[in-house]
Amino acid sequence: MSASGGTKAVLAALGANLAIAASKFVAFAFSGSSSMLAEGVHSLADSGNQGLLLLGGKRARRAATPEHPFGYGRERYIYGFLVSVVLFTVGGVFALYEGYEKIRHPHEIEHWYWPVGVLVFAIIAESFSFRTAIRESNELRGTLSWTQFVRRAKAPELPVVLLEDLGALVGLILALGGVGLALLTGDGVWDGVGTVCIGALLVLIALVLASETKSLLLGEAADARQVVRIREALVDGDTVTDVIHMRTLHLGPEELLVAAKIAVQHDDTAADVARAIDAAEARIREAVPIARVIYLEPDILRAPA
Repeated sequence: MSASGGTKAVLAALGANLAIAASKFVAFAFSGSSSMLAEGVHSLADSGNQGLLLLGGKRARRAATPEHPFGYGRERYIYGFLVSVVLFTVGGVFALYEGYEKIRHPHEIEHWYWPVGVLVFAIIAESFSFRTAIRESNELRGTLSWTQFVRRAKAPELPVVLLEDLGALVGLILALGGVGLALLTGDGVWDGVGTVCIGALLVLIALVLASETKSLLLGEAADARQVVRIREALVDGDTVTDVIHMRTLHLGPEELLVAAKIAVQHDDTAADVARAIDAAEARIREAVPIARVIYLEPDILRAPA
């Protein structure tokens, strides 16, 4: 996944969320709407999340050290997981609490034009951010469905921004519905109901993000198409006759480790095997450019007993 594409989407989301958060807090101050307060905290949390993603991307670019010989690429996964934690606690749980309190102690919304105006502005701003994330993702998604893209993407930035922006847009619609019903009925309970729905939505998105980033932290293999290309690149039909077994592991979104035991001819010399291994590594890197760390072990293929 392109780092530049992810960064562009993150920056677009960061700018939108900072502007929206400020407007929501102003609306809350004038109207007392709990939906506005929950949405303001949500936008502020989203801004912090984008800051975490940018920080993770910067730290992941550090050079390898003796203590971390494979580099720091997986730091992007750590910060992606932190985003899901922040979204769950600061966004979802806070909104659930605010909604519960508003349902218990409802009051009428004052200066209704503030929350309504801010929500309309926020929907427009989030739509632009969401469009940027969709455009950047489409360049990498190919024929994958959106669900497959989120599940299979090895870089966390675009899936995180996509889900955050989607949650923000749906949350804004829920907030607008809650405020609208509260104004129409004169019952502030509906504002609290809208806030609870926002909280439940954010918790659900946070759990999805946590599940996906946890899998990346544990270590994921190359996708099936890359595995096929690597296997095909390994075998030259001359010195390397087969792949006995192979393991792949993402050291980061754009760095892949390949370890394989390859079958060679029993009468090949050490020099022949060494040249074959060098050629196989070159073919792998040409077929899958992110395969940067390659370990090949030659062996004789034995017939099963």
